[in-house]
Amino acid sequence: MVKKIEKYKIMDLIQGAISEDMGGFGDITSKYLIPENDTSSGYIVCKEPEGGILSGIDVASYIFEEIDSCLKTDILRTDGSAIKSMDKICSIEGPAVSILKAERTCLNFIQHMSGIATLTSRFVDIARPHRVKIVDTRKTKPLLRKIEKYAVRCGGGNNHRFGLFDGILIKDNHITAAGGVLKAIETIREKMTNTIKIEVEVKDFDELNQALDGGSDIIMLDNMNPDIMKKAVSIIRKKGKKTLIEASGNVTLDTLKNICKTGVDIVSVGAITHSAPALDFSLKFD
Repeated sequence: MVKKIEKYKIMDLIQGAISEDMGGFGDITSKYLIPENDTSSGYIVCKEPEGGILSGIDVASYIFEEIDSCLKTDILRTDGSAIKSMDKICSIEGPAVSILKAERTCLNFIQHMSGIATLTSRFVDIARPHRVKIVDTRKTKPLLRKIEKYAVRCGGGNNHRFGLFDGILIKDNHITAAGGVLKAIETIREKMTNTIKIEVEVKDFDELNQALDGGSDIIMLDNMNPDIMKKAVSIIRKKGKKTLIEASGNVTLDTLKNICKTGVDIVSVGAITHSAPALDFSLKFD
């Protein structure tokens, strides 16, 4: 079971999304059409023909709560659950105007997050028999990283570093600026604590050997074809038994199996956050 996303951690996101939709004036259609004291009940249903993996139901419940504390939400399916077309994922009761205010904001989160969880699960299913972990990247939509990385976990994936602040990853431009892989590693080691792991992105065997000589904890094989990658894995296993090996670069569902067969430990996939199609959900009144 995926650890529930906590409201206080995404409160700024929720309030910003509500404010964006209300614009300081509220829902003027419902305001002028429906009496304030009218109550109703409804539900959110999955309309995706092939179903998927649910993510965002807790976020939706926080939105209903923030819109109107009188709204009662009953969660029927939890985040991380496999859902089918026409499955109801929650029910809602309370003032009709408040339900309508919350409708689109709730659906936007659920559709986007469930799309990420569903695509992630497809990558995970391919990688699982090879004991390879699927991880995300920093290729997320601005300000949505918290919920997108949470959605990856709902789909069975794992999170790479959250941002620039919580992990050292020496990439191509760092290498160019530092004057080489080995120089970059040595410079960082002089200034960092021993508790922080160093990951280095390499594109060829020369950079690979420098990364090994520098004692990299994690080596990312960037945009290598499976044959070259397999050879690189063999070199790493012989020289650095404890080194974690990551594959990255334009990974697709079609190429993933061959990448996993090379013997890598981790495959990072930007597409699971930056290109996941939204799943179709609707809110219906009873």
